[in-house]
Amino acid sequence: MNAVLNLNKERGITSSQAVIKVKGLLKVKKAGHVGTLDPLATGVLLVCLNEATKISNYLTNLDKEYLATMKLGEVTDTYDSEGRVIGTVSDFEISFSDIMDTLNMFIGEIDQIPPIYSAIKFQGKPLYKLARQGMKIDIKPRKISIESIDLIKYEPPYLTIRVVCSKGTFIRSLCNDIGQKLGVGAHLTDLMRTRIGHFTLSNSSKFEELPAKGESFYSIDQALMHMPEIILRDSVAIQRFKNGNPIKVDLSSSLEDFKQFSQFFKIKDLEGKILGIGGVSRGLLKPERLLHL
Repeated sequence: MNAVLNLNKERGITSSQAVIKVKGLLKVKKAGHVGTLDPLATGVLLVCLNEATKISNYLTNLDKEYLATMKLGEVTDTYDSEGRVIGTVSDFEISFSDIMDTLNMFIGEIDQIPPIYSAIKFQGKPLYKLARQGMKIDIKPRKISIESIDLIKYEPPYLTIRVVCSKGTFIRSLCNDIGQKLGVGAHLTDLMRTRIGHFTLSNSSKFEELPAKGESFYSIDQALMHMPEIILRDSVAIQRFKNGNPIKVDLSSSLEDFKQFSQFFKIKDLEGKILGIGGVSRGLLKPERLLHL
């Protein structure tokens, strides 16, 4: 089975544990997840199976959508409900207009500091391990992009938002930062990832639905539907690509238009079989990843 599974991860397990369970259920030799969901989080987790593990890097940059609930007036060291409470504010009143004004401050390209309790590496070690050792780390902010934040529900002290954002966004940090801007603090209590690119919660599978729910499995070609394609019409060119050699290509105007959206292309033969991923530079198509399907 060479496919990408759109898994609806349950709460309480890590992404790695979810992959191990999928491997057992589907009896596949190789599997790996795209991006990570914390144990607290549920929702869309892409699991690449067998040959599809080769395309995981081409799925990580897809935008993501989350439904997040935070508790205002309470700050934790992990920025979520699994951490230790380190600050509280009681008897506060925040208006809807104050909330909307604050949420709008985070839309666009912003600098975000990842939480200390995260798997990001610092000098080769995950930050959460250093945090547990009591080490103080100066974490550098990272550029992320927030496309939209919608207010879904506000029932004090709980605030629920829908966020569409770029790769690398920590929703825990976003909730913590929103709480700071509101002046009362906040931490994440519930998180569901509802979409990664064109992979949505509606066509995902829970563990108990595997392997019967076929619509949650995507072929490599389907999984890369966001990527433009180049069809090789010459047997010599096809063989050169399969051998990992660059090929001269005549870039049409339409292909040049595609290049503003993607630097990589699905490479196919005349029968529509996907051969791999290629990059185009100065009239040369260079193989980036070869697929053996």
